Amino acid sequence: MDFSIEVSESAIKEFADYLYQRENARATVKKYMADIKKLFSFLADAKRINKKVLLQYKDWLVQNYAVNSVNSMLAALNQFLEFLNVGNLKVKRIKVQKQPFLQDQKELTEKECRKLIATAMAEGKEQLALCIETIACTGIRISEIKYFTVERVKSGKIEIYNKGKYRRIFLPKVLQRKLLSYCHNNQIAEGWIFVTKNGKLKDRSNIWREMKRLKEKAGVAESKIFPHNFRHLFARIYYKVTKDITGLADLLGHSSINVTRIYTATTETVFQKKLDKIVEQEILECTT
Repeated sequence: MDFSIEVSESAIKEFADYLYQRENARATVKKYMADIKKLFSFLADAKRINKKVLLQYKDWLVQNYAVNSVNSMLAALNQFLEFLNVGNLKVKRIKVQKQPFLQDQKELTEKECRKLIATAMAEGKEQLALCIETIACTGIRISEIKYFTVERVKSGKIEIYNKGKYRRIFLPKVLQRKLLSYCHNNQIAEGWIFVTKNGKLKDRSNIWREMKRLKEKAGVAESKIFPHNFRHLFARIYYKVTKDITGLADLLGHSSINVTRIYTATTETVFQKKLDKIVEQEILECTT
């Protein structure tokens, strides 16, 4: 008979406590909780799980969600199973062939980035413009915006200690001056720089929504406007100028250069143009 285990709703809260004690990011814990609640919704009244049930759940996910979303939910499931000490029930994620190129409809150009910043300024949204500039000029993750405080910006050092790892965000002088000028003009003497009207730290959903609203006046496709795309833009520009992928990995906080390579990827259109130029100038020229 297949090994099975009964799970209860209380296990969700216990799993959340386990993740917090493990020092997972708050956003990660929130995501995992939502994913595990989805599992319980699938189980309905039958709260006993075995490999057969979990494979049925996997099939259900595949039928209802995109592959990347499915793999993300399966990752949460496997962490939950490890927490329950039933790692033998873990399910394999779906293999996805690596896409070596960026999608043209998602690649944000330098010109488009400047247009978004200019539009934000024109609409009186200086803080949003600075947020975009901060990500595009440093390559930070949107979750790291909380580390930009008046005190740290004044010192010129943005130091992060998260999940047992330390890294430093290098702050360009011109960005430092802009941030301090904004703080001075808006009477922000200490603490977080990117806050709501009520003084609370802005989260990724606040910033994401504000960015999306710029699309029409800026004339930039909505598919290109999301916080992480400015991090990718920083990576491509840095690599184009320096060709230093090791330094870029350090700046982005990557432990593996293989991850950094994804950030430096170009689009199929750009790759095709480069290939055509090489063939026309270096290969076919020799045969004419």
